Amino acid sequence: MSAFVVVNPRSAGGRTAREWPAIERALRSVYPAMTAAFTRARGEAISLVREALREGHDEIVAVGGDGTISEAMNGFFDERGTIAPDAVFSFATSGTGGDFRKSFGIEAGAVEAVSQLKTANVRPIDVGRISCLSDAGAATVRYFINIASFGLSGMIVASVNRARISKLFGGRFAFAFHSAVGALAYRDQAVRIHADGGLDRIARISTVAIANGQYFGGGMRIAPEARPDDGLFDLVILGGGPRREMLANMKLLYTGEHTRLPNVQVARARKIVAAPVAETGGKPVFIEADGENVGRLPATFEILPGGLNLRC
Repeated sequence: MSAFVVVNPRSAGGRTAREWPAIERALRSVYPAMTAAFTRARGEAISLVREALREGHDEIVAVGGDGTISEAMNGFFDERGTIAPDAVFSFATSGTGGDFRKSFGIEAGAVEAVSQLKTANVRPIDVGRISCLSDAGAATVRYFINIASFGLSGMIVASVNRARISKLFGGRFAFAFHSAVGALAYRDQAVRIHADGGLDRIARISTVAIANGQYFGGGMRIAPEARPDDGLFDLVILGGGPRREMLANMKLLYTGEHTRLPNVQVARARKIVAAPVAETGGKPVFIEADGENVGRLPATFEILPGGLNLRC
């Protein structure tokens, strides 16, 4: 088989670059005719994948963290929709968090992930599309493969992406540390949420997750019932509450038991519209998708059933 492989050598604090000879050997055992390209800047994987698909490559492999995987997947789409409907996407996680792989039961380690591709089947999975405002206020569109969220989580992702020291202790520590710090500083924001399943409410939220997969934030099982191929988002709304109570319940996010708490609402929908209301005091409500900053509300989240062919 052949494939176009897009690699983020800086992922996992540069470990991907150090391990690349072993990863490359494993990849060539699956894709003898592969072509590899290395990213040099944030966002470059999108343009590399788009160019590869337009040149006729029919399988793309992303090597890096969740951000690299998400960027490469975004390369399958442009403003008109999918570029190559029959093309196949696969990935080998080598990064800080590794949340997307957890929904499929894939163990950590890029070489181990590649070895599973030898016998993996291709299956259609759903993709999420966000239409929102960029930080500069311009209309923008972004696709996501795992989870998008807004509120406290958007603020935390911005902190983690800027962090250096906390990431040295691993993705789970980095997200847990910045989550605790963020929870102390964050003030609940009022947002109107409308979903096609019948939900329409104004809520004071800490975090709202629109989930295709189950895990985000370095191992938090935010949507334990989410399935990436059921044609529906799992919408998880975490309401406000005393800071002490929020910190005490944070451990439940890692087991999925938080969904039983009285200030948590779970619903399912194909389309979700969210907008800040006057009570936010003019402060932006930030959005993240697959661990990357996207923009701010208002936003529309739509699911594309079977929008991507995944070898996994």
